[in-house]
Amino acid sequence: MRWVFFTVDGNEYVGFLKDDQIMVVQGDPFQRDYWETGDVFRLDDVVLTAPCRPTKIVCIGLNYKDHAQEMKMELPEEPILFLKPPSAVLPHGGDIVYPDGVKRLDYEGELAVVIGKRAKNVPAAEALQYVFGYTCSNDVTARDLQKKDQQWTRAKSFDTFCPLGPWIATDLDSANLNISLEVNGVRKQASNTSQLAFAVPELIAFVSGVMTLEPGDVILTGTPSGVGPLQKGDTVTVKIDGVGELTNTVV
Repeated sequence: MRWVFFTVDGNEYVGFLKDDQIMVVQGDPFQRDYWETGDVFRLDDVVLTAPCRPTKIVCIGLNYKDHAQEMKMELPEEPILFLKPPSAVLPHGGDIVYPDGVKRLDYEGELAVVIGKRAKNVPAAEALQYVFGYTCSNDVTARDLQKKDQQWTRAKSFDTFCPLGPWIATDLDSANLNISLEVNGVRKQASNTSQLAFAVPELIAFVSGVMTLEPGDVILTGTPSGVGPLQKGDTVTVKIDGVGELTNTVV
């Protein structure tokens, strides 16, 4: 299923896609406790909002084998974690703001895991039971600040630096998904989640051993090779098989 969070005339709704129509529900999809209201909207007639409201966004650094080769770096022995604040979340169609004073702004297309229920010290063998679904993400980064600060918090945390969307897709095999990113229609990144050094179950087990994951929290699984700069006016699109396309414009 593809779960859509959206507004119509300022009113918030949630529903699931059936072809190009959204079947509206009430209740809590994360708890699998919901019912259809009978209301239906056409996808073209709604404004998509962020597909979840995480309490935290946990990001994984250097997690694609091809990206490590590109950077001429050894793969880490265990996942490298950093955080983005919830205020960085941006929906499909929203504008990525190029901050004043930043000299280089980079894209990083990624598969995002959306947690479905509270997870703490979860074994990898059980980890997928805690996944609600998957969405596209862009780990936007002020690369010059990352190098200047020699740590990642400021460079990764500006408002609008975590586009998520367009919706949440459930029941996918995260181990074999094609992922790509285009800037102004030109492909810049292309890989497959089979290139992940640490797969989704391992990531959930590792992260939940450090911090409790709540429903709606997000894990960004890392970016493949081909990272590069964005300019004001650029349109950037992340595409993931079985999920969809996340498009944002830099302003």
